[in-house]
Amino acid sequence: MDNITIYHNPACGTSRNTLALIRNSGVEPEVIEYLKTPPSRERLLELLTLMGIGPRELLRQKGTPYDELGLQDAKWSDAALVDLMLQHPILINRPIVVTPLGTRLCRPSEAVLELLPSPQQGPFTKEDGKVAIDAKGKRV
Repeated sequence: MDNITIYHNPACGTSRNTLALIRNSGVEPEVIEYLKTPPSRERLLELLTLMGIGPRELLRQKGTPYDELGLQDAKWSDAALVDLMLQHPILINRPIVVTPLGTRLCRPSEAVLELLPSPQQGPFTKEDGKVAIDAKGKRV
């Protein structure tokens, strides 16, 4: 029941906070640094299906070639957007978390709490200083 995977970017604060919340539930997830090891086309399509979203909803704009490629234009088909995400993995928004309870893009990081089979084991403060979990392991 504790089989959890996170598609992670260690340079992203939201991704780091999400990973820390998973670990705070007592689970060590499979961590896939998707910029180093991008998902295959089949896996990316599967993740989109599991999340119930289209490729456009998974695109990241900030710090990516989104504007340079003109991806705001509606001319881009879903298949073309997937191709571009595979060519430029930085276009894939993160973190994506897969658990037995579901799959989702965990923005904000607290969204992961709905997917974790085990409760939080103790307090947790996000990198920005915001308390997310109190001393009793309850969401603030």
